[in-house]
Amino acid sequence: MKTMTCRQLGGACDQVFRAASFEEVAALSKRHGMEMFRRHDEAHLKAMQQMRALLQQPEAMGRWLEDMKKAFEALPEDSRGT
Repeated sequence: MKTMTCRQLGGACDQVFRAASFEEVAALSKRHGMEMFRRHDEAHLKAMQQMRALLQQPEAMGRWLEDMKKAFEALPEDSRGT
């Protein structure tokens, strides 16, 4: 298991996500983002606007996604064991 935060993934807070793969951490982040959207959390809404702007540039989005995957893979395994 590895740990990333909402902020590390382009979000607005230090919510921790623990997962075995980047795909899993991305799903946890997405679920958190949807909850923050429902709560109308201003900081997260601003981060979502920035992400939407990135989505308008497929090459930039692809680079960002690849960078996030590499960052996840470079993280050490959590020392807590599970």
